[in-house]
Amino acid sequence: MAKTYKNIVILTGAGISAESGLATFRSENGLWNNHKVEDVATIEAYWKNPDYVHDFYNQMRPELMVAKPNKAHLALTELQDKYPSKINIITQNVDTLHEKAGNKNVWHIHGQINQIVCMNCGHVFETWGDISSEDVCPQCGIAAMLKPNIVFFGENLLYMDKVEKLLQTCDLFISVGTSGVVYPAAGFVQVAKFAGADTIEVNLEETSNNYLFDRHIYGKAGEVLPHLVQELIKQKEEA
Repeated sequence: MAKTYKNIVILTGAGISAESGLATFRSENGLWNNHKVEDVATIEAYWKNPDYVHDFYNQMRPELMVAKPNKAHLALTELQDKYPSKINIITQNVDTLHEKAGNKNVWHIHGQINQIVCMNCGHVFETWGDISSEDVCPQCGIAAMLKPNIVFFGENLLYMDKVEKLLQTCDLFISVGTSGVVYPAAGFVQVAKFAGADTIEVNLEETSNNYLFDRHIYGKAGEVLPHLVQELIKQKEEA
């Protein structure tokens, strides 16, 4: 009998967005090219020179705003539409390609490029426009406290209580386009596997924690993920 799943958790990393033309995290031609990480992606850098940090993310937004989802994102949409179970997507990406593709139940643990958070009152709002240190929070009216809602080094990841519950209750965990190096996300597969979930890795190459996965599918996400999705849907139909 074909195996079916009730709770699927999918972790996505930079590799799923690469085929949409977005640079992967700190790659040779990556996001941080010509910028030191400590200058644009730490909370200390934000407090020291907020306008420099704002300028960096202001320049990123137009590119991410026009980026379009690829076949991998659309495959996840089809899985959520045709596989009647709970399917949650945990993403390390700050782009909105999952949302553009129609994906649901998306948890941005590293934040979103189109969101701003007030460091004074915690209010979060969406914008694709430029932000400066002079802007005022629309909620509390305080100036010079707005920050890109991106998780900087030195800050806690978002939604971790929710993520922990999802990992502990899933029966299938799929990792797509992530290196398995950066923690705590690199440890998600271990939590899921300990909880009894089947584990599948979809990546360009073998990762350092590949021994925790029951199955490995190597190749570009846009090429191999649609096949996996069709396989899962067929198994569900035959069950």
